[in-house]
Amino acid sequence: MAIFDPAQQQHAPAGGTASEDEAADIFARLSERPAELLRFATAGSVDDGKSTLIGRLLYDSKQVLADQLEHVEQTSKQMGSDFLDLSLLTDGLRAEREQGITIDVAYRYFATAQRRFIIADTPGHEQYTRNMVTGASTADLAIVLIDARKGMLAQSKRHAFISSLLRIPHLVVCVNKMDLVDFDEEVFQGIVAEFEGFAAKLDVPDVTFIPISALLGDNVVERSEAMSWYQGPPLLYHLEHVHIASDRNLIDVRFPVQWVIRPRKRNPPTPAGSDYRAYAGQVAGGVLRAGDEVVVLPSGQRSKIAGIDTFDGPVQEAFPPMSVALRLEDDIDVSRGSTIARAQNQPAVSSSFECQLCWMSEQPLSPQRRYLVKHTTRTAAVSAIDVRYRIDLDELHRDESASTLQLNDLGRVRMELSSPLVFDSYRRNKITGSLIVIDEASNETVAAGVILDTETEIEDAPTLEPRPTQSPNVQWQRSELTRRARWESLGHVGATVWFTGLPGSGKSTIAGAVEELLVAAGRPAFLLDGDNLRHGLNGDLGFDEEARCENVRRTAHVARLFAEAGTIALVSLVSPYGCDREVASGLHAAHDLHFIEVFVDTPLEVCEQRDPKGLYARARAGEITGMTGVDAPYQAPEQPDLVLHSSKETVDAAVERVMQTLAARFLHPPQLDRLEGE
Repeated sequence: MAIFDPAQQQHAPAGGTASEDEAADIFARLSERPAELLRFATAGSVDDGKSTLIGRLLYDSKQVLADQLEHVEQTSKQMGSDFLDLSLLTDGLRAEREQGITIDVAYRYFATAQRRFIIADTPGHEQYTRNMVTGASTADLAIVLIDARKGMLAQSKRHAFISSLLRIPHLVVCVNKMDLVDFDEEVFQGIVAEFEGFAAKLDVPDVTFIPISALLGDNVVERSEAMSWYQGPPLLYHLEHVHIASDRNLIDVRFPVQWVIRPRKRNPPTPAGSDYRAYAGQVAGGVLRAGDEVVVLPSGQRSKIAGIDTFDGPVQEAFPPMSVALRLEDDIDVSRGSTIARAQNQPAVSSSFECQLCWMSEQPLSPQRRYLVKHTTRTAAVSAIDVRYRIDLDELHRDESASTLQLNDLGRVRMELSSPLVFDSYRRNKITGSLIVIDEASNETVAAGVILDTETEIEDAPTLEPRPTQSPNVQWQRSELTRRARWESLGHVGATVWFTGLPGSGKSTIAGAVEELLVAAGRPAFLLDGDNLRHGLNGDLGFDEEARCENVRRTAHVARLFAEAGTIALVSLVSPYGCDREVASGLHAAHDLHFIEVFVDTPLEVCEQRDPKGLYARARAGEITGMTGVDAPYQAPEQPDLVLHSSKETVDAAVERVMQTLAARFLHPPQLDRLEGE
């Protein structure tokens, strides 16, 4: 059987065949060079050319068997096509071929000298949204096709949004059928501008635009002579070279236990004979090494890794996606469903959380039905499920009136389980942040979900309708007393000084000392401490990401009112997310008020040694979750106005540096000339 040559394109024209000896040589050389695996999904509206593009990739990269090509040629003629219909290489179902559309998810595999690929060709029809979610759920990259004649359609936006929701790190927008618009650069640039405007609402870190003709092969494998104005690489080159190694989480150690290995006999021999006991599974995150201190969750028992075994023998370290067996130094209770993590970096352990679900069953979600949640190697019964809202994928806004989810619906739900899960947010770890929902009666998989509770998620970003920043039917009550008159009478201006850092970093101590010094100097100042605010104004808020965001928002508005009144508001708040601090800064900038960000940069180990409120000890013991620095992230400011090191300098020295910064910025008579419009 002859096969197309994927590695010797210079010796055969596109679409040419290679001999069996050449094929054997090709595969021998490919096997000598272990190739990295890239999973990618194609998406877009119906008839945008997804299947044709994949067929062209396979054909031009010489991945099509001779008998496959002969069958496609015959089928093309039978269907009345006067050209080789490469979409038939992926449209395998009879219904798909008859309708000329993709219904199911078609998977194809091919390789080049640089990489191995798994392609998921997902359907374009709205009613097959669940299939698109399935195909894209494991993808490293998504290709969204747009017909150059039609521009962006609703389904194009829908698939781009789902790709963003599933946190696919790389997005390639292929503007297809450029041959039907005379390879016009202006058409391509117009679509690029339109998509960039839409993508600004999404959380997509890497977007690449490529003009192509899947039918003719322009810019698919080889550069197009008809589009000399395009200076970028063809699609295959981009797929071969896009960097995906850093997309894996090699920081947070996560090892769901799938099986306990406990041989009953010494034949065959094991590393420790009949005393051998190991815990098998696939590494979901981080790097495991012998000697590492680990914790077994949800029990909270601790031990150290004694050794790491594989089918080929012991190894010194393990990382995703290796399948290994861990031996521990202590004989503790570990079973299927347990998760092994690093003792100083633990995931959340809870029986309640919020997640984004794609409903995949023709039977709508019903609180009266019994469901199970399958998460990594653990299964738990659902005791309560509440729909927060459904996402309208046409308008990309929340339908908060929804009380159930129908087939292909996407929505946010809150779940209560009969037993706790050990999880991260999907953004942090795709394996420990994803789940499926099973109907207990029929054993049908009815939904797939991504967990949202442990990090800032894109569904709360400007992807959807932003939450209102003020109550409806109200207007700001303007005062006859202007800011100019107020500040002129007081003899000083107002401002906000925002202290951020880990719990125990010394923020409140330094801010309190600054407050005393300012008041002693005749400058009105007031400390807005995070804990104090949670005794009243923010007392109704929890500590998940949404609550932390709201905590910062409320505090920022209070600080802004203090500053408006001529007081120096000293905010001491962990405020772990940079985006929230930017909102606070932007609020002040919008009202022409000074905002000084002070980062109290104290190492985590120093904060833990101090542990003034005992929270770190409780978090390490598993008594509380969501502790910043332990099992919740802290995003350090990139460009703060001032950085303090409380572990290296005294409180007095830190206070002096704060005062010097304030003196340089606004501690002087009010600049009334810039307040004329107030």
